[in-house]
Amino acid sequence: MPKVSNVAKRAGSQARKTSAGRTGTSHARDAEATQKRILAAAKKEFAMNGLAGARVDIIAEKAEANKRMIYHYFGGKEALFERVLEDAYADICRAEQSLKLDHLDPKAALETLVRFTWQYYLDNPEFLTLVNNENLQKAVHLHGSKVLPVISRNRLDMVESLLARGEKAGIFRPGIDAMQLNITIAAVGYYYITNRFTGSIIFDCDFMASGMLRKRLAFNIDTIVRTVCK
Repeated sequence: MPKVSNVAKRAGSQARKTSAGRTGTSHARDAEATQKRILAAAKKEFAMNGLAGARVDIIAEKAEANKRMIYHYFGGKEALFERVLEDAYADICRAEQSLKLDHLDPKAALETLVRFTWQYYLDNPEFLTLVNNENLQKAVHLHGSKVLPVISRNRLDMVESLLARGEKAGIFRPGIDAMQLNITIAAVGYYYITNRFTGSIIFDCDFMASGMLRKRLAFNIDTIVRTVCK
């Protein structure tokens, strides 16, 4: 048999390494894609049926995966729900950061944040449903979260910075609590939307009609501006 040169051996070895590297990269991409599909399917399933009513086999089917993959990647339904919650909070935090409020006049920045929060709730009803469900569970899935404290700190830092700029400019009242303001901005939009069905009956009007939504947003902005501005 002809001898194989050292050059040929090195070339063959390198080719095998390259092939293995490509295979490893492909597997990593497949795993990442599978996890994303599972999380997307889980978000919809949890939002629709809550933690108790959600079924892992339905999540697997919608994600084009199997139950074994869910347990492999996330450890089970409870852990998957925790991850979905963390991702939901991270998503709204990233969206808030993208507003770049520091580049706006303090009053305009405040109005932008109120308007954004309202629209985010309208565009992402799953977020409200997931939060409601976790409150029914007494937030047991978020107690040990290492992600949520970081997210919360980033959100508070953003509001504290906005308040400090407005106070320095002589526009905002001094001593406003950033956490309380954050809660109030969320509450004036959150309550209206989550109670839209009962509210529509009680007040005999369609809470989700375009005219009503515009009136509510204007009221929200006016409420927060009056609370914060001098």
